[in-house]
Amino acid sequence: MFTACVTLVLIVAGALVTSNDAGLSVPDWPTSFGSLYKIPRMVGGVRFEHTHRMVAEFVGLLTIILAVWTWRTERRRWMKILGIAALGTVIAQGILGGITVLHYLPPAVSSAHAALAQTFFCIAVVIALFTGRQFVEEVPQVELDTRRPSLITLTLLSIFVLYVQLILGAMFRHHGLSWWPHVVHAGVVCVVLTWTAVRALSLYSKIEAVRRPAITMLALMITQLCLGFVAFLTRVAWGHDAAQPELPMVISTVAHVAVGALLLATAVILAIQVWRHVPVAFEERIPARTRKPVAV
Repeated sequence: MFTACVTLVLIVAGALVTSNDAGLSVPDWPTSFGSLYKIPRMVGGVRFEHTHRMVAEFVGLLTIILAVWTWRTERRRWMKILGIAALGTVIAQGILGGITVLHYLPPAVSSAHAALAQTFFCIAVVIALFTGRQFVEEVPQVELDTRRPSLITLTLLSIFVLYVQLILGAMFRHHGLSWWPHVVHAGVVCVVLTWTAVRALSLYSKIEAVRRPAITMLALMITQLCLGFVAFLTRVAWGHDAAQPELPMVISTVAHVAVGALLLATAVILAIQVWRHVPVAFEERIPARTRKPVAV
């Protein structure tokens, strides 16, 4: 849980770097102004970029501890693999961050860096969920899902559209794409997430493990839409001619990124809980050639 919380802080720190146009304030990597350990003067954009790097190093250290601890103590093999996956993801994230600096912020690499950060956050949240006492000790309240599309399909679709929205938003912030694909796709996200949450709450509200993330996802989606509208106004409508990023734009954009990370992680948790508590009911079909005729 601590690693997941620090990772959210790291996402906020990264959003502050991008929103303040501070990506190249520290022009070298992996050193900072030629040093691996000296803290530079924290002025201008350097305070955002170098703080981001220090938080990233701390998250890397936490991930190493988490991976080793999981590998040594966990009896579930898939949890050991998940711990190693977290370590591999954070290493790849650091490399992408370095490439971003060394190649002067290419939009594709910078967007991949942002997307992978949210992926790692989801992995950290999932590890916290799987190691929680409630998840380990509770007996699943199983209710079969007979509807089509199934709820698990809707939750996976929710994750997919959120991930697409994340990439579109990152491309827009890193000047690799116009604003309109991100805004148009927000409508798709709204429809899919509302469909998923309403289905979960209308049919399976008695299952607390499903009800809580469904309500949270719906609340975060509404919050995200409001923050997205404010961010659009401050960045596109009002701030497109600003000489430097203004405070309202920075605050709204950073909050938009942070809530987006929480929304994606909540959708992942909902999918896991639906998979556990609401399995799909498969109708048993008898081949026609094996059926016996019925006398009338």
